[in-house]
Amino acid sequence: MNRIYFDNASTTQLDPRVQKRMIDIMKNHYGNPSSIHFHGRHARSIIEDARKRIANIVKASIGEIFFTSSATEANNMILKNCVEYLGITQIISAPTEHHCILHSMDYLRDQKGVEIVMLNVDASGNIDPEQLASILSATNQKTLVSLMLGNNEIGTMLDLKRVSELCSNYENVLLHTDSVQAMGKYSIDVNETPIAFLSGTAHKFHGPKGSGFFYMNDNNIIPPFIHGGAQERNMRAGTENVIGIAGMAEALEIAVTEQKIIIEHISEIRERFIHRLLTEFEDIRINGNTEDLFMHHVLSVSFPETPKADMLMFNLDISGISASSGSACSSGIENDSHVLIAIGHKPERKTVRFSFSKFNTVSEVDQVIEKLKSMTPVKAKYANAG
Repeated sequence: MNRIYFDNASTTQLDPRVQKRMIDIMKNHYGNPSSIHFHGRHARSIIEDARKRIANIVKASIGEIFFTSSATEANNMILKNCVEYLGITQIISAPTEHHCILHSMDYLRDQKGVEIVMLNVDASGNIDPEQLASILSATNQKTLVSLMLGNNEIGTMLDLKRVSELCSNYENVLLHTDSVQAMGKYSIDVNETPIAFLSGTAHKFHGPKGSGFFYMNDNNIIPPFIHGGAQERNMRAGTENVIGIAGMAEALEIAVTEQKIIIEHISEIRERFIHRLLTEFEDIRINGNTEDLFMHHVLSVSFPETPKADMLMFNLDISGISASSGSACSSGIENDSHVLIAIGHKPERKTVRFSFSKFNTVSEVDQVIEKLKSMTPVKAKYANAG
């Protein structure tokens, strides 16, 4: 069976060019970057080259980029150390954020007494900028606004420029954006759109797992989250993952260089999928934005309630299609995810997230459509087609 991988929002296939770069380093450049001999210096130069390349892409200075094991680590460090060392007493966020943000806020509320303010989201997952503006104008607390650039479940994007402008009006407000899903796919310029903190991870843009980074504006320095060594200019103890860092920089540079072509390719895949779903099937709905401020690689599809709906993910998998459920399973009971609950998705319907990459094809869309015809109601005109 030739499997179809439509779960690229979860993780992506390693680009062969990235793999080649990483294998070369594995074989030939194995020194500890903290060592002062030749092998150590060469490993250090690989890290600093990667730092420069990533800094250039997001338009930051080299000294504002720090490497981590993941964006989850970066997000934990940013939120918790902003509270611990920058005097943040209030965090403004949204119920549709990733769990690494939500759970960190839970900890900070319960253990540190931080006030957590949740913005409302509409049926497509958009925040209300006017509500944010109203909250900011009424507070005198040192505040961190933490909002993701692109939602990993439904693909809705934040109007980062507008939010940045709102936050910039107040000296006591810092802005952090979890840019995991959007990094490499959309242009990010920290000079044009001022932010205090940003996080990303390699495996979302065809780089290796286990490598992440964050941007920290020079005006808002936080101390290390992990102690024990002077690595990352005293910001993160532990011997650096030279292979992963180099692979991350290579992958990000490829993604940005080929960004326009990739968006065009994925858009064609997405548009064909949406067209065939809405044309050939009964009662299909798309979660998230579809006209503006959406990520092209994420397509959250809500299927109608039917006797087969509960088995939809299982049937896709045994048919050779890898996608993600819009449900969270606990103790054998499936419930809508926190994102779907926040946007008011009806729990009797079933959501599947299909997410695409440059390695997918239009032909794969057509194959998935044909498989779906045995899993969810088809319009009469197409019931016996194909």
